[in-house]
Amino acid sequence: MCLKAQEVGRLLSMQLHSLFSKETTAAKRLIDEGHLGKLYYAKSSYYRRRGRPFVDGYGSSLFVQKEVAAGGALFDMGCYHIAQILYLLGNPDVLTISGTTHQEINMYEERRKEGNYNVEELSIGLVRLAGGVTFFIEEAWAIHLAGTDGSKLVGAKGGITLSPFAYHTTIGDMEMNADFNLGAAQARWMSVFPETSAYLSSQHHWVAALQGRVELLPTAQIGLNTMLISEGIYLSQQLGREVTPEEVRERSVSTALDL
Repeated sequence: MCLKAQEVGRLLSMQLHSLFSKETTAAKRLIDEGHLGKLYYAKSSYYRRRGRPFVDGYGSSLFVQKEVAAGGALFDMGCYHIAQILYLLGNPDVLTISGTTHQEINMYEERRKEGNYNVEELSIGLVRLAGGVTFFIEEAWAIHLAGTDGSKLVGAKGGITLSPFAYHTTIGDMEMNADFNLGAAQARWMSVFPETSAYLSSQHHWVAALQGRVELLPTAQIGLNTMLISEGIYLSQQLGREVTPEEVRERSVSTALDL
């Protein structure tokens, strides 16, 4: 679809809400202004303590059936966090992917049977990206931990934690952790820089791009890389080894509906 859009000269966008959060906007500003320096490590991380759809008491069983959902926590939640990191890194090429998936925690047996539960609750990935960037991924519907330390990006000059948002660096030979008033900053930018409104949401951005007010972000290309990484984690689990993007593409089977 991306190739077809380029071929016919049409705009193509995906609704990736994580690219338009206040945290993403602030991180992008710090990166673009050079406050992180050369980026070399990123981590995409999100946990639920006990939040598997259907089997833990909420949501539809369609979430936990591979035949319908194709995957578990990685596809359900991970896509937004992976895409957010890829955007902030500049969507570099994927070089290799290694990953594992797990389904280990007990659940109500009657809910397992009724829901036909056959997807993962935890996915872990290690991805090598162009430019010497290492990207670590962990996504869990259920895990016996107090909570995740959140997604992060690290550079030679500083690092960012996305939630809660913070900047980490060394000044005057002293380690420093800084937080920000993102709400006040965004309100000020809205008044001073009119184009800020084009990045409040996927919908705002799509309309602004159609009107020619801003250049469309490469959400479709970021979505492709996100899917490449996600399928690569599943394939790596299946084969028990690291895989290449070429292997993932060769083995990928479309599940698109025929209309």
